[in-house]
Amino acid sequence: MTTQNAATRASHSARAAVTAAERVNDAPDAATTEEGVQQQHAPDPVTAALRATTPRQAAPAEEGTPVPDPAPAEEGTPVPGSACVGEGALVPNPALAEEGTVVPDPASAGEGTSVPDPAPAEEGDEHTPDAAPKAERAKDARDAVAARRGGVYEAPRSPAPRPGRAALKLALIPVLSVLLATLCVASAGIGAVHVPFDEVLAALVQPGEHQILWQIRFPRVTLAVLVGAALAVAGAGMQGVFGNPLAEPGVIGVASGAAVGAVGAIVLGVSAFGDWSVAVSAFATGLITTFIVYGMARSQGRTEVVTLVLTGVAINAIAWAIVGIFTFMADDQQLRSITFWNLGTLGGATWPVVAAVTPFIAAGLILTPLLSRSFDLLALGERGARHLGVDTERVRLAAIFLASLLTGASVAAAGAIAFVGLVVPHLIRLLAGPGHRILLPASALAGGCVLLLADLLARTVVVPAELPIGVLTALLGGPFFLVLLRRTRGEQGGWA
Repeated sequence: MTTQNAATRASHSARAAVTAAERVNDAPDAATTEEGVQQQHAPDPVTAALRATTPRQAAPAEEGTPVPDPAPAEEGTPVPGSACVGEGALVPNPALAEEGTVVPDPASAGEGTSVPDPAPAEEGDEHTPDAAPKAERAKDARDAVAARRGGVYEAPRSPAPRPGRAALKLALIPVLSVLLATLCVASAGIGAVHVPFDEVLAALVQPGEHQILWQIRFPRVTLAVLVGAALAVAGAGMQGVFGNPLAEPGVIGVASGAAVGAVGAIVLGVSAFGDWSVAVSAFATGLITTFIVYGMARSQGRTEVVTLVLTGVAINAIAWAIVGIFTFMADDQQLRSITFWNLGTLGGATWPVVAAVTPFIAAGLILTPLLSRSFDLLALGERGARHLGVDTERVRLAAIFLASLLTGASVAAAGAIAFVGLVVPHLIRLLAGPGHRILLPASALAGGCVLLLADLLARTVVVPAELPIGVLTALLGGPFFLVLLRRTRGEQGGWA
């Protein structure tokens, strides 16, 4: 048997030499190797004798050597590796070779290279690839996590959808509209002088009657609705463009800038615009401060949200320091005016004031909802919004300008009123979701309702005195906001 194996190996080596010599003659590239040059110029004498009797077989190709396509075998020619191979024919099938037999790999092994058996490895072999299903591997990972936590793994559950959310969205704006109309009638009839509700409704039809309503109550109610709607929409716009639930109109410096203008006009006795000097100064300085913040935050043709917010914080600190200096310089009468203006009041509401601020507030209330789709896409992140076709820089500039317009007009007419622009958008977002198509108009209606209710309480709690409306909104809005925050964090882990 050993002699037969040795003869088989010798026959195989001879045929390999024959085929290599033929490749040297057929393929010019093979002549560049050292073995090809030797075989081309000094052929083996045994090759000629074996060429006529031995079937041709492809020799193992070295790496990088082009292998020609095997020619079709003639009829009757034994095929290596088949079942009809006669005795003594070379069988290159590695699975049929005896143990220890040198088997060349036709793909990559050179002559004399021992090729391992490519049969499937038995179970437990360290070279066997991991054939476990993905489900089993995932289960092992979950078990490992559970073991580290000391408990049983539970798959995370998405929060269950709130029942009736779709119906609430459809009914929210009509309900708020009815509530706003009801509060308007109630606020006009309740006060130091009580007016029956039927007379309030009759006065709407007969403008010449009930002078107390047309000269005092109706201007105040109208201004409260305008200011509340303006502050709420401005806050919703700032939260949408910054993607931050803590954003409000004061972030961009418009409120502090307006305070500088109003307090400066009071202390310095500016009278260029007559009775409108304080309001005009507050409106102008609020807009100027906003554009200063935006200009300082802008770099290389774009603004970053973090830089914009931090710049606004710095400008707010500087503005309130200037307000403190003016307050230190003021006399007693001026201090009283400054205090009431800083705390917010609707006591100076007249029809001329309403007519002056209505164009600015109306423009902001009409134009801001046009950015609803851009605000919704900005919730995906600035990069994602740009990929979806949103010009983030233009949207941010438009939103900041409209928010400063709304807030500047409101502060100029009613002073600094806190928490309306922060709490109202959150309340609507919890009821109707984060979509700005409903959020913005609903915030306008809800802002009017909140400020009407706050003004009604401010006029009736300490009759005949009147509380500053900004103090009341802060007292009511602060605890209410904390309750909402705690409730939402417990249910959803954050804001909806």
